[in-house]
Amino acid sequence: MIISVSRRTDIPSYYAEWFFNRIKEGYVYVRNPMNIRQIGKICLSPSVVDGMVIWTKNPIPMMRRLDELEKYTYYFQFTLTSYGRDIEANLPSKNQDLIPAFRSLSRQIGKERVVWRYDPIFFNDIYTMDYHKKYFRVMASKLGAYTEKCTVSFLDLYKNTLRNIRPFAVRAPVKEEQLELMDVFVKTANEYGFDLDTCAEEIDLSSLGIKHACCVDKDRLEQIGHYRLKVKKDAGQRDICGCVSSIDIGTYNTCKNGCVYCYANESRKTVESRTQRHNPRSPLLFGEVGKEDVIKERKMESLIQNQLSLFDL
Repeated sequence: MIISVSRRTDIPSYYAEWFFNRIKEGYVYVRNPMNIRQIGKICLSPSVVDGMVIWTKNPIPMMRRLDELEKYTYYFQFTLTSYGRDIEANLPSKNQDLIPAFRSLSRQIGKERVVWRYDPIFFNDIYTMDYHKKYFRVMASKLGAYTEKCTVSFLDLYKNTLRNIRPFAVRAPVKEEQLELMDVFVKTANEYGFDLDTCAEEIDLSSLGIKHACCVDKDRLEQIGHYRLKVKKDAGQRDICGCVSSIDIGTYNTCKNGCVYCYANESRKTVESRTQRHNPRSPLLFGEVGKEDVIKERKMESLIQNQLSLFDL
């Protein structure tokens, strides 16, 4: 099985100690977002975890302990945009901290295991078409040698996102603007030696040489792990999403990055309440198991079919 760490919150940035405690204990509890009294017990043994996709905007708290993941196949989805603290309030400095961290992480584990994400893309009076063209190039010049690809997406107006972005007069690019921007982006990517793809976007950019992304990527895991996986498309994601099936071990309303475009947080108050109940020694990301909770162990099995031969490499 593939583990997602996590679309719902930034575990490397805020919950690294908890995560490594869970790796050591060999399991994690995850509350069902639709039924909070139902808790799934997820096995984290390398014998059944075929790969991990680690999502973050700041891997620094985790980087010194990556040797503890040596028995696992994994890669990072590292989101690094050109927005300022008006949009991403609680992130460290891009130039002083995050760009150096991206490069250091790539040197540490290999650029095939660090995917750059530049998303979501939106426009307002500050973050214009020309702004994105300029600063994507600036970032590409610093990151291009340290990754194989960059995944981009355009802003989706989820309920939480729509409420939070209203004060910033934000809008998503229309189709013509998407085409213009991606034409520049792909030329920049080609110049600096990495591929470009799009995450869960309906627009067809194949004429520009841009493919649709698989962020939980069977092919990438097979490349890194030197095995074959028998895994299906994730039925829980949108039809246009290319991800294969995975189990997410995060929890909504626990990310403290403060990004105004976030779809995973309902309110600051809820985030504060939940993060105050975080215990790095608990099997749960926040809180403890209650008397009314029902714990069910999820059936886990390896999806590895066979090891790759020399002819597959």
